[in-house]
Amino acid sequence: MTTGLIFDIQRFSVHDGPGIRTTVFLKGCSLRCFWCHNPEGLRMTPEVQFLPNRCIACGACVVACEHGGQHLDEHGRSFTRERCVACGKCVEACVAEALNLAGRHVTDTEVVAEVLRDRVFYEASDGGVTLSGGEPALQPDFARAILARCKAEGLHTAIETCGNVPWENLAMLLPFTDLVMMDLKQMDAEKHRAATGVGNERILANARRLAGMRVPLLLRTPVVPGVNDTPAEIAAIAAFIAELVSLRAGAGNGVGPTDISWELLPFHRLAADKYRSLGLEYRARDLNPPPRELLAVLSEVAHASGVPVRAH
Repeated sequence: MTTGLIFDIQRFSVHDGPGIRTTVFLKGCSLRCFWCHNPEGLRMTPEVQFLPNRCIACGACVVACEHGGQHLDEHGRSFTRERCVACGKCVEACVAEALNLAGRHVTDTEVVAEVLRDRVFYEASDGGVTLSGGEPALQPDFARAILARCKAEGLHTAIETCGNVPWENLAMLLPFTDLVMMDLKQMDAEKHRAATGVGNERILANARRLAGMRVPLLLRTPVVPGVNDTPAEIAAIAAFIAELVSLRAGAGNGVGPTDISWELLPFHRLAADKYRSLGLEYRARDLNPPPRELLAVLSEVAHASGVPVRAH
């Protein structure tokens, strides 16, 4: 058995690959996209989330906390995160579920047992299991163990990756992966660094290597205001994807160019409460989702690349 760190297992997912799926969210990510929809997956350690709107000020967490992190006095309820060791005792004591422990250590056996509960739905919908995050390739041994067990059970498997990982980590997962979903956010290295904290060199290199492999590849571009929401920026991504299609066509590996596809995903602000619960600043709080008219224009630019593309 192999042990890893996850923060959620989401059943009946329909947005993380084909059919009805169970999505396993692994903790830890190598990017810091300022609009990230899963901030609880960024750090590779458990974290306590505090939801003040649920708190009934009973004080049970104050009694349970052995490190002085929870407070209730005449000034109200507060949480000193610097003292928290994420032991989870305050979470266990909270009857109002105002505290949640984001992150738990589990074995691949435990994860697959949960996944197999919905086998009948996978079979009826051509679904399966998806490893997401965070970044699953940052826990390659754990991710590989889950994928291998799922393949042994006859399940369709997929991974969602940001691509900013050592190629060796990704390569470990590919023998047991039926679909790779990978983000392409920005072609300009410095703009990518400003938006995510790192350049895009490793991501583009890994995308090119994936194009030469047999596994189907779905590229995803989150359309984020000020990051990549212009026709020129989408056209640049489209040109790169067209390059990947050409690479696959010339690879002679028996997989056709149509096994590379592309999605445009509009930014949304649904993660704001998660940031507050973790004591993090939500830098995307003033952004608005891209208007439908703009998405239509960007979709036309994307279609002009000749790559199959779907805009949500």
